[in-house]
Amino acid sequence: MEADRRFRAMGTDVHVVVHGQPELLDLAQAEVERLEALWSRFRADSEVTRANEQAGAWVAVSPETAHLVDRALRGWRVTSGHFDPTVLGDVIRAGYDRTFDQLLDRPDAPVSHLRRGAGGVAVDLVEPAVRIPLGSGFDPGGMGKGLAADLVAARIAAEGAAGVLVNVGGDLRALGYGPGGEDWTVDIDPAATGLPLARVSLDRGALATSTVLRRRWRIDGRPKHHLIDPCTGEPADRGVVAASVLAAEGWQAEVLAKAALVGGLDVGLALLHQVGATGVLVDEVGTLHRAPGFDRFVVADRSPAPATQEG
Repeated sequence: MEADRRFRAMGTDVHVVVHGQPELLDLAQAEVERLEALWSRFRADSEVTRANEQAGAWVAVSPETAHLVDRALRGWRVTSGHFDPTVLGDVIRAGYDRTFDQLLDRPDAPVSHLRRGAGGVAVDLVEPAVRIPLGSGFDPGGMGKGLAADLVAARIAAEGAAGVLVNVGGDLRALGYGPGGEDWTVDIDPAATGLPLARVSLDRGALATSTVLRRRWRIDGRPKHHLIDPCTGEPADRGVVAASVLAAEGWQAEVLAKAALVGGLDVGLALLHQVGATGVLVDEVGTLHRAPGFDRFVVADRSPAPATQEG
């Protein structure tokens, strides 16, 4: 028996599919919302907000938040800084100073005193605590969605579901059996056109898409988006408009997708090859550039019905 649920959380659309034990949907939604309460920089009482407000000092946090920061630092290191969780000041100056649902065009850029970071957050995993560099700010961004998909999928599987798929705004983690006892099939559709770039099959693993094709706004008439190039402090503009990555875990796929888009075509494809992941990048004229190994995940038939993975 399969059951699914769609709801809003983490500023995006969430889709959970459970194969066996559909009553676990309640738990899945509660877990997503619990993690949002811990990690959202838009909540005054979240642990991420508290750590940012007390920058320069060690701040006790939950194991989940320490885990989030640890994974963000790993992502920074493995991508040689193309993924940087400490560019919050640049994100705000680009206009992303409120939730996506509240973003709007404006004549002037918001002001932020935060400097550009360098991935320099400290984390203690033994006695869970984090320390944000003074004058900097931590923003998990999409990586928090990927990690949430990982944690919730693992929790639902541990509760006895035969299979579970958790999609948090385009960051997707699959475990176990899909509908009909088959592998999970997912359409990659970063621009939400209804005409997917590809359909892929997942036994277990993750898929994440980063894109500048959606969620855009203007400041003084100039287009802006939320994917910051740490080298410039400006929205990324290196010729890649979407990157979809297949990896073992959701947080990894998200980190690599963002780094590939920010780094550009050559850097992005080289990074995927280096870490043993795969995926597909889309350039400004719509050409698809497949990393080695991507085609073995692509399926031609259109049954069973897939989930839709949007950026």
